[in-house]
Parts: sequence; C-alpha cells; structure tokens
Amino acid sequence: MPICTQEEFYKKLNGVFELCSLPLPTVEQSEKLYRLSQELCEYGKNVNLTAITDVDGIILKHIADCASMADIPQKNARVLDVGAGGGFPSLPIAILRQDVRVISLDSTAKKLVFIDRMAEIAELNNISTLHARAEEAANGPLRESFDCVCARAVASMPMLCELCLPFVKKGGIFCAMKSANEDIKECNKAVTTLGGKIAQVKEFSLTDGEQTVSRALIIIEKVSHTPNTYPRKFSNIKAKPII
Repeated sequence: MPICTQEEFYKKLNGVFELCSLPLPTVEQSEKLYRLSQELCEYGKNVNLTAITDVDGIILKHIADCASMADIPQKNARVLDVGAGGGFPSLPIAILRQDVRVISLDSTAKKLVFIDRMAEIAELNNISTLHARAEEAANGPLRESFDCVCARAVASMPMLCELCLPFVKKGGIFCAMKSANEDIKECNKAVTTLGGKIAQVKEFSLTDGEQTVSRALIIIEKVSHTPNTYPRKFSNIKAKPII
C-alpha cells in the first residue's frame, strides 16, 4: 500500500524543500524520490533499514537532510558514501545529482541489496554498491581515489576521520553529516594526522512547519596524503581513537 498518493507526496516534498530553502526537485527527481520512499517502507518491513517509516519523517529527516549536502560534491565528482546503510545520503544524491558517480559502501550486504534494488527501480545508472569494511577497503585500490567522501552519523568524528579521510584524494573533501553542536575540537588531532584541514562547519535547521531538526555539515579538505599506517584495524580505531 502506498505511503500516500503521488500528488500528496509532491506537495509535502516541495513544501519542506521551500521551508528549508532547498532547490525544488524536478518532476523526474520527485518521482524517483517518491519511489524511494515507497520502497523504503516496503523493504523495511523485512529488513531494519530505518526507524523512520512515516512519509513526513522520511521527507524531512532523510530526503531533505541528504539534499542539504547535494551541492557539496563538485561537478562530475566521484563520491563515496561510507556506512551507506539504507542508502542515505547515497540514493538522494544520485537522484539529485545525475552528474556525479556514487559508490555506496557498507559491511552489511542485505542493506546494499536495497540500494541495488532502488537503483534498478529508479533507473539510476550513476550509483553502485560495495560490500566491504571501510578500514579494509581504504587500504586497497580505492585509497585516495575519491573527490568527495561522505558519512551520515556513523560514528564519532575522530573515528569517522580515520575511516573516511584515507579514501579522499588530495584536494578532495570529506563531508560528515552530524547533529548540530557537534564538538569538533575532539577531532582536530585526527584531521591533522590524517592529512585534512577543517574547511567549514555549516550548522542549519530543517523544518516541515511542525517539527524542526538541527543539523551540521563538517567539511574537511584533504591537504596532504594520509600516512600509510592509517586506517588501523577497527578494534584499534574504536579502542584508541586519534584524540
């Protein structure tokens, strides 16, 4: 059963994007986002993809949240979503930015199945999946090969930096999607050690007129190569983060 009619979804979607000062999606993009919302609810009945299953929550806390960083990757960028889960921000970015190439990386295969399924349904030819652990994949051919790496509330900032910055090429960026008021001081050592520099911390609010969520984009520029000793094994990253 549809979460709501397509017309209702478009009205809600455009309303939220207007309130959040986000560029309105095209009709084609809106249709793909509607299909994404439907499939997220349906697939989520059997696989725990997200706790958010109502249309208003999906639009505000998933789609609008991810749309807030859709303009971060440069034109024709190669983008990696670390800990992609159910495909956020991977899928909205692929829908809203047809010029970029997105790889969704996650260690849980059944979540990647949903992303692959959604890519087929929405006819997205600019997204693919990779089943791997980030700390292992970063020591292979993908090391320092991405223009933009993003992660959405996966771990603490020092841990995120070690998992993500090794994938970023020199001159590229890492965008951490976090709650507002994130204490970035705790990641200063990790950022510097791993070859980064904090370029911008963008705090903002998203609202649908009834509920409001406070968010932040922590944008780190890769200014030098990551030492070959990083990333470490995950047990070491977790036990002894770079702080």
